[in-house]
Amino acid sequence: MRWAVGWASILALLLPGLSGCSSSSHLSAATSSAALGTASKVGSQPLLGQASGTAEVAYAGSLELVNQTQIGPRFTSMTGAGFSGRAGGSFGLAREIAGNIIHPNVFESVGGGPIGLLEPSLTRYYVQFASSPLVVAYNPSTKYAPELRAIARGSKPLASLFTVMASPGFLLGRTNPETDPQGQAFVEMVELAQRYFHLPPTTAKKVLGPTENPRQIFAETALDAQLQAGQLDAASAFLSQALQFHLPYVALPAQINFGNPSNDRGYASASIRLPTGKVVHGTALTVDITTLGPPGGISQAAEAFVAFVLSPTGETLMTKAGYDMLRPKLFGSTRSAPQQIRAVLARWRQ
Repeated sequence: MRWAVGWASILALLLPGLSGCSSSSHLSAATSSAALGTASKVGSQPLLGQASGTAEVAYAGSLELVNQTQIGPRFTSMTGAGFSGRAGGSFGLAREIAGNIIHPNVFESVGGGPIGLLEPSLTRYYVQFASSPLVVAYNPSTKYAPELRAIARGSKPLASLFTVMASPGFLLGRTNPETDPQGQAFVEMVELAQRYFHLPPTTAKKVLGPTENPRQIFAETALDAQLQAGQLDAASAFLSQALQFHLPYVALPAQINFGNPSNDRGYASASIRLPTGKVVHGTALTVDITTLGPPGGISQAAEAFVAFVLSPTGETLMTKAGYDMLRPKLFGSTRSAPQQIRAVLARWRQ
């Protein structure tokens, strides 16, 4: 039976512990279409003044906890602007925005692909600024927990993770690849693992079943709750999610975890065919952000929110939530980015 623990109860449980989560930050050496220089920053909190209005942010489900408990409240306290959020699969949100069903003024996506669906009518740029690798999170009370714990600690070979997940009766959760980049990447990760560990050619099929497997697919915003409640043995997760929700997890090699943009060539060797027939090749799971609105009509609060996320304070909050911070990369037209955002990016200089 599928059910979801209420968000309020999860929030009350996890809010005290989130500030204690930590992960070391790193800076990508990748270049961008707009040169932003190396990762030295001047000052402590640049160009963040008071702002009016409300930042209405649509964000990937994996970003819900950090946005609701950390980013949103701190943004409001520092700028005076309001904050409201809506979580979902990044592609699903992009389609709702494009279809005029929802009307956010900021979009924070996993990957630039969903933002691309909104160009050029609603935006002409986006900034890539963070990433988080895939892990396999597990419930510590499942009958498979001792074996998964041994794999996580390295006392059993990592390749045996996929043998365990292929076991009859193993309850695995993942997100919908039609609406969520994580759902696509998890399928591609298992394909890469089959090759990387020289596993039998039927392994991926045994682990995943069909691409649209109704026994495995859950909404991204409910998947962690399902795992915590004991409805699943293990689930796809970002490292940041596992840390924020205090879930034990099995880490994956960089060659298959979709966490490093410099490994994109290897990730692209895996692909998934969606029910629509579209073939999607693997790419790093980065966090990308943009403002939405017609030229000259960008909300002041929206502009301030993106600038805040890219500021040192935003970086600190994201790092504590388990994200790896990348050197910001501006994709698209530099002139299309609002002035405040360009000014924040300019602080990353030689």
